[in-house]
Amino acid sequence: MAMRMRPRRIMATDHVGSGDLIRTLGLLWSDDEAAVKPGPKPKLTQEKVVTAGITVADRDGLEGLTMRAVAEELGISTMALYRYVPGKGELLDLMLERLNGPVGEPAWGPGEWRNAMESMAEGMWRLYLDHPWFLQVNQARPLLGPRSLEGLDIILRAFDELGISDVEKVGMLTAVSHYVGGLARETILQQQAATQSGVTDEEFWSAQEPYLAKAFSDGRFPHVAALDPHCWETPPIESMRFGLEAMLDGFEQRFRT
Repeated sequence: MAMRMRPRRIMATDHVGSGDLIRTLGLLWSDDEAAVKPGPKPKLTQEKVVTAGITVADRDGLEGLTMRAVAEELGISTMALYRYVPGKGELLDLMLERLNGPVGEPAWGPGEWRNAMESMAEGMWRLYLDHPWFLQVNQARPLLGPRSLEGLDIILRAFDELGISDVEKVGMLTAVSHYVGGLARETILQQQAATQSGVTDEEFWSAQEPYLAKAFSDGRFPHVAALDPHCWETPPIESMRFGLEAMLDGFEQRFRT
């Protein structure tokens, strides 16, 4: 039986640290066994619980991420799940920590900052498109666990020998992160528009066609009318790469001066 996917919205609905902050930090910085409440030998690990949480959020969105849903995904009772995590807030923070960590070995060395930025951008793009709920979480105040810090440390290593200030390093990371996140958010919203509105893309643009044709025919918008209609069909990831290249070119020019 096919699983019906729920429409997933992108507006921020949750925030980092929404559970017990001290207990979350303890879970982030302790090993699996130390994090589990005392009692019989646990059947699960924190890693499996976090994986189940990500699976539920990917399928049902953050609104479907409940302790009951995660317990059902694991095949245990909801009460049994509380032995591993205190609640949804703490679980969400563990999920973010998992996804914010590095994936594999870096493909760049010290000083190869451009390769590092391109790899970071591509990785973020895949993360956001694979897990759209990630962009719903307000992470303006991040919880920094070992995986998050490892990922940041690996990226910063690429700035060695570049001779730029710490402010410039953080500024570059922030600019690339916000650029990719913003474009990914727009891409996901475009993908969701037909589902949420009940109007297909074809119906949406067909309704506008006679009005646009009249507007373009009377010469009021000559530059828009002259555009190749296929220029809007560039795949989103190619648009992201185009803007990223221009941004990195600008950084490179700045470092040379």
